[in-house]
Amino acid sequence: MKAQDQYLKFVRWEEADGVYVGYCPDLFPWGGACHAGTEQEAYRELCALVAEEVEDLLREGKPLPTPTVRPMREALVA
Repeated sequence: MKAQDQYLKFVRWEEADGVYVGYCPDLFPWGGACHAGTEQEAYRELCALVAEEVEDLLREGKPLPTPTVRPMREALVA
């Protein structure tokens, strides 16, 4: 598992802005970290931002934030 894999990332449609917005509350608590015209583009951009943030923190010798945001329900593997 990569360090960035521990953080919940999600994308949702923002009607007011007319775009998909990517969120990672544990690393970017102020709100949306990126936006794009498609859900896939927003998720790709969000994953890149999360990886960059984790790399920057590790390079600077800073501790990674403890992941606290969890899905409302854990998925059951069939």
